[in-house]
Amino acid sequence: MVGRRGMGIVGVAATAKVVSNRTQAQAEQKAAEQAQQQAAVAPTPAAAPAGDDMIAQLEKLASLKASGILSEEEFTAAKAKLIAGS
Repeated sequence: MVGRRGMGIVGVAATAKVVSNRTQAQAEQKAAEQAQQQAAVAPTPAAAPAGDDMIAQLEKLASLKASGILSEEEFTAAKAKLIAGS
């Protein structure tokens, strides 16, 4: 009886470790994707964008936010960075 019970505990522990590793890998992948999106969306401008160009960039940021690619915080930060560059 004791042997069976011990095996059950080992099996539960092994399953928990697999789930933990999978969750950690997914979190790391999501963080890497967000970093790529931020780098692609909000590059540091060499010069301030002209009026029409700034409007186009703001519209692009709004579109990315509306589609769920950018969070509210990411959108606000990118918008502030864009406006500060002018």
